[in-house]
Amino acid sequence: MSSKLTEDAKGVFVIAVTPFTPSGDIDFESCDRMVDFYLEVGATGLTVLGMMGEAPKLTIEESRTVVERILARVDGRVPVVVGVSAPGFAQIKALTDMVMELGAAGVMIAPPSSLKTDDAIVNYYVQVAELIGDVPFVLQDFPLVTNVQMSPNVIARIVNNVPTCVCLKHEDWPGLEKISYLRAEGNLDRRISILCGNGGLFLTEEMGRDADGAMTGFAYPEMMTRVVEEFNKGNADYARDLFDAYLPLARYEQQPGLGLAIRKYVMAKRGIIASDALRKPGPKLSAAAKQEIDLLIERQEKALAKLS
Repeated sequence: MSSKLTEDAKGVFVIAVTPFTPSGDIDFESCDRMVDFYLEVGATGLTVLGMMGEAPKLTIEESRTVVERILARVDGRVPVVVGVSAPGFAQIKALTDMVMELGAAGVMIAPPSSLKTDDAIVNYYVQVAELIGDVPFVLQDFPLVTNVQMSPNVIARIVNNVPTCVCLKHEDWPGLEKISYLRAEGNLDRRISILCGNGGLFLTEEMGRDADGAMTGFAYPEMMTRVVEEFNKGNADYARDLFDAYLPLARYEQQPGLGLAIRKYVMAKRGIIASDALRKPGPKLSAAAKQEIDLLIERQEKALAKLS
């Protein structure tokens, strides 16, 4: 049983993909291998059933089985956060109760796209917190997907009014000023964890703004764990050099619509998962795209060799 998520969360919470067989079934052996890999490369937590975990393509029973399998494999070594975003409160409550009973450390909740005003956003999270009780949650700020714009002041209002909001998944773009605002003295009643997204594309700048790490995915999560580790050691220049070696592939993987297909292709190529299959509906990479990825990996390896 994992301990609950707190404001002290830091490092890298890798957003886990959901491995599928080519026929669309969940590949549980690959799931185990993936969890082992994430922990081996230094993940300090995992996040499952996120937007990049193809959560909307799973049935409730499949969601339960995936969470159960991952929690069993993790075996309490790191906290596991589960995405429970849904259009209605009944679904959020049912999912939260289910995953917390299974041993999750907390849940992640994104705002529904229907929220159009600051007061509506704040009131939504106040009501969500009342609904799920003492369960700690991650506030997901991802306007590119949710179409909900949360100003730094709105996030501060939520944090200051809702004690169970312990972490911000910061995924606005551009959003570095948000981090600075939330870290400035007097804007928050307490310091919360800020873990950043967007595939790690701005990780070095985010760490420079006093983020606690990342909560996102990338086919080479060891980039993120090493960058965060080196920053925390005071080796910012080396952290940036490491980041630069991976940046071309990270940039390529961030293409809207294709990103998960790219990530799964590389993970399958690395032997982490058996197949790069996405559950339908989902895009397929062309032969040309795969050649481009292979070249980026080759160049990445050369860049890393120069650093070692």
